[in-house]
Amino acid sequence: MTGAHSPLAGRTVLMSGGSRGIGLAIALRAARDGANIALLAKTGTPDPRLRGTVHTAVGEIEAAGGKALGIVGDVREAADVERAVRSTVGRFGGIDVVVNNASAISLHNPGELPLKRYDLMMDINVRGTFLLSSLALPHLRESPHAHVLTLSPPLNPDRRWLREHAPYTVSKYGMTMLTLGMAEEHRGSAFSANCLWPATTIVTAATLSLGGEEETVRTSRTPQIMADAAYEILTRPAGHTNGQTFVDEDILRAAGVRDFDGYRTSPGSAVPLRKDIFL
Repeated sequence: MTGAHSPLAGRTVLMSGGSRGIGLAIALRAARDGANIALLAKTGTPDPRLRGTVHTAVGEIEAAGGKALGIVGDVREAADVERAVRSTVGRFGGIDVVVNNASAISLHNPGELPLKRYDLMMDINVRGTFLLSSLALPHLRESPHAHVLTLSPPLNPDRRWLREHAPYTVSKYGMTMLTLGMAEEHRGSAFSANCLWPATTIVTAATLSLGGEEETVRTSRTPQIMADAAYEILTRPAGHTNGQTFVDEDILRAAGVRDFDGYRTSPGSAVPLRKDIFL
């Protein structure tokens, strides 16, 4: 139910991905405020390997109280992103928030990683963030509540991330650097560009695909913690927080959350949580 204390009511969010996982959780949290959510995602028809499509996500968003627009397309393709921006503005009248959620992962190094997988990560992670943010910028600049939120990590100089998976590290740090660049470009204005990363592994189709499904489930949190952290960022006045690389647990602690057990995939478990990479 929305009302006077629903900061995102009537705001328009354009997100890459969002058919499932963290992106969908963020969309549903915004929808509870009565936000308009436009999703640009590739999964238009059911895939036996993955849960959810753009269309099932639209149904869940509308059931949660939001208005939704599903756009089947590829964030790597300029024509698809242009269509997504145009369709979002045509349907909802503008864009207030961009969430760079779509991402590809492969934890291999040069000599092991096929060029096709390298290109996929660079194109979705870096090119996709650049394309969606760039094409949405003219509309964000007209919004009194302009936010860009990118799901990418703090820039950690520890070289072990280069040793362990340099190509993926380059792609995720590229997302962060583009976002911090937008923050600096607009510093002092009513515009916010920030990044968000999980303190622990989050159970999604992507993390489960890396192997060790049972162990991942026992030692991880659900996407809801990222959704609640994103909500804390996106409901702040535009320009109030800009150029930050937030960690989900830190921002929720600052907001007064003390009990994180409910975010575990196995609440009450004594098994230690698995720290996420880059932290």
